[in-house]
Amino acid sequence: MSRLPLATALLATILAAQPALAQQRTKPAPKEAPKEAPKEQPKEAPAPADVPAPYDRDLMRMAEVIGSLAFLRNLCAMPDAAEWPARMKALIEAEGITPARRDRLAGAYNRGYKAYALTYRVCTAAAHEATARFLAEGEKLSHALAGRFGG
Repeated sequence: MSRLPLATALLATILAAQPALAQQRTKPAPKEAPKEAPKEQPKEAPAPADVPAPYDRDLMRMAEVIGSLAFLRNLCAMPDAAEWPARMKALIEAEGITPARRDRLAGAYNRGYKAYALTYRVCTAAAHEATARFLAEGEKLSHALAGRFGG
């Protein structure tokens, strides 16, 4: 059986039932006592829109650099190793105005961290070189962000 006759039959059945539904009477609703005006509930502030800032690309790269440095500085037992996760936390608190933005920042940090966690098991000369390059890149990014966007 093709679908067209079946669909036509269903449509005819539905249309035939329409007049019967329209002729039914409903009982009037019982009258209720007048209600007091509802008390105003404190309205929640609308969530800020997750609109990307013009500096998001650089900010996400900064988060990746911080993640890489957090791993490498810890691996090489540098005295400032504990500062890098704290810096990332401060960055998320300052820039993570929406949950989605916080997730993107944390994701960028984790990508940077994991990229080196997969590669390095011990501190090597290459790890020191990567650390030096990330420190230079992070400094450049931070100056560019502060210079262009104030902060």
